[in-house]
Amino acid sequence: MNASDYAIDLVMSVFLIVGVYQFYFWCQRNYVNQPRNLRTPLDDVIPYRPRWVWIYSGLYYPVIVYINFTVESPRQFLHIAMSYILLLAAQMAFFVFFPVATPDEWRAVNQRRGNSEKFLAFVQSFDSPANSFPSMHTSVAMLTAMHLFPHLGVYALAFPLLIAISCVFTKQHYLVDLPAGALLGWLVFRLYQFLT
Repeated sequence: MNASDYAIDLVMSVFLIVGVYQFYFWCQRNYVNQPRNLRTPLDDVIPYRPRWVWIYSGLYYPVIVYINFTVESPRQFLHIAMSYILLLAAQMAFFVFFPVATPDEWRAVNQRRGNSEKFLAFVQSFDSPANSFPSMHTSVAMLTAMHLFPHLGVYALAFPLLIAISCVFTKQHYLVDLPAGALLGWLVFRLYQFLT
């Protein structure tokens, strides 16, 4: 691919990310059933570490965008983009028909002391406690890691691992959300492989 192809892919990626989040936000307001609580005693053992928000949001988007630099053709870009759209459709089905919300007290602990808590409060101002299961952060990170695996090898798996850790330290997710998200991301990748 030449420089203009990469530029077009980057612009398209930004539009896809921004566009996808409109569906995510729509789910927060349009679920069918009352949100469930999947809290376990293990969730309460995990400490609140707001500094992990920099991984949760600061690492998340750059790594996703990095895929553009590994794409070898416009056709491959379209197929990869479609894998993310398939993942979104699966996530939306869970968010609308099996909504899960984190407890209000998990957000109340944020006193907006320092940059990390202020940034986390900013993230939470867009992101309601619903849309918790499965973790979309973890599913997208896993799908991204699987796409990057041919280029980075096993190191690609550090991305979903770090994102999963950040999900629980920022109290954005229950523990059960993480393996469910990772499994969903992996299943969508296998479907992508089957279709390409």
